[in-house]
Amino acid sequence: QVQLVESGGGLVQAGGSLRLSCAASGRTFSSYTMGWFRQVPGLEREFVATISRNGGLTHYVDSVKGRFTISRDNAESTLYLQMNTLKPADTAVYYCAASPLAEISWEPTLYEYWGQGTQVTVSS
Repeated sequence: QVQLVESGGGLVQAGGSLRLSCAASGRTFSSYTMGWFRQVPGLEREFVATISRNGGLTHYVDSVKGRFTISRDNAESTLYLQMNTLKPADTAVYYCAASPLAEISWEPTLYEYWGQGTQVTVSS
């Protein structure tokens, strides 16, 4: 089992940047494929990015490609999401999630552990 705690959200103007962090505790962080998801009230949770156990493979939803970067520090048991050139459409609660599967995935049902979320608000 792993516990996840997100931080780094906030209010930013369009075009600005934020870096989200997800601190993990419990089982060995490097044994999990990790992902970032986001959710707007009334809508389904949306995949944002995923990263393999060793960080060598990543995948992004088309709407954030070239603007967001997912990374991880297995020595520090921390997942990151660097978000640049933010848009009002990026406003959502952002969640990190851990999957025990080796394959990266954009399917939220394959992620077993979730953080509590951090709010990101981008003003126009």
